[in-house]
Amino acid sequence: MPLKIRLARGGSKKRPFYSVVVADSRMPRDGRFIEKIGTYDPRQPKDSDLRVKLDGQKAADWIKKGAQPTDRVARFLSQITLDGETQPVFAWEKGNNPQKGEPGAKAKERIEEKAEKEAARKEAEAEAKAAAKAAAEEAKAAAEAAAAEAETEAEGEAEADSEEK
Repeated sequence: MPLKIRLARGGSKKRPFYSVVVADSRMPRDGRFIEKIGTYDPRQPKDSDLRVKLDGQKAADWIKKGAQPTDRVARFLSQITLDGETQPVFAWEKGNNPQKGEPGAKAKERIEEKAEKEAARKEAEAEAKAAAKAAAEEAKAAAEAAAAEAETEAEGEAEADSEEK
């Protein structure tokens, strides 16, 4: 029978109060438990003695019997030392889950699609700029050619006028 030392919620709506219990891990959170070993009132100030009340000796006995505390209860137990001992009841270490903040598969797909659309938009923008530049150069070349042609016509007319005179 896998045992857990965990919190069982009590109190009314928006007024939480927890009992620290030893229970079979297959039982519901607020369901049947084996023994109540303390209380936790999250509404109390963090430095208050009333916030967490735990019987360290009972917790240590249950841990020796194989009960595993949940993360929150392990945090509480790591702050309690028994009389005559230097070590806490339970050595709690901060967990590290680097995948916790990583987006899911669908979100990754959306990010990928967005990146592809952005790349396509930038490429189209670059092509449009290149086409506009080419069109401007063509227009400039056409204007220069027209100006050169107009000059040659003007020179030809001037020569024709001078020949007529």
